[in-house]
Amino acid sequence: MGAGDMLKINVWRDQELTTEVRVRPDGAITIPLVGDVRAAGRTASQIRDEVQSKLTAFLKSETAKVTVIIAEVQSYYFTVSGNVERPGIYRPSSYITVLEALTMAGEPNRYAENDQIKILRETRGSGLKRIPINYDLLRRGERMDQNIVVLAGDNIVVP
Repeated sequence: MGAGDMLKINVWRDQELTTEVRVRPDGAITIPLVGDVRAAGRTASQIRDEVQSKLTAFLKSETAKVTVIIAEVQSYYFTVSGNVERPGIYRPSSYITVLEALTMAGEPNRYAENDQIKILRETRGSGLKRIPINYDLLRRGERMDQNIVVLAGDNIVVP
């Protein structure tokens, strides 16, 4: 989960506690009776377990059955910048690969240095990671190991 994602929290047989919430920029959601719950960086099942545990203080444990559904994903985005036809921020509905991302951006233009493309990826604890991409080799199917999944927050730079 991430900021902007919409979650539907279903509490079995309790419409008053069933709610839809958007993950706030601080990464939390607010649920009736439960209060704030950290959502960013967690899975739906981790959020469900915490909400269910906290609800048992107010409901019988057998009736505090919770389901968490990801209703809308807004936290998956990446940027393509530099010598492409349509640089910008992209928010696809599912994970995509480098080739798909560059296709969305209209592919490198005639001024691009196709063998110098880099993915800039922020990693926890290690700082900024630079992942080299050779578009010409990748497009010809010679370096498919470079056709990695683009992660949320990645910046694909086409010099």
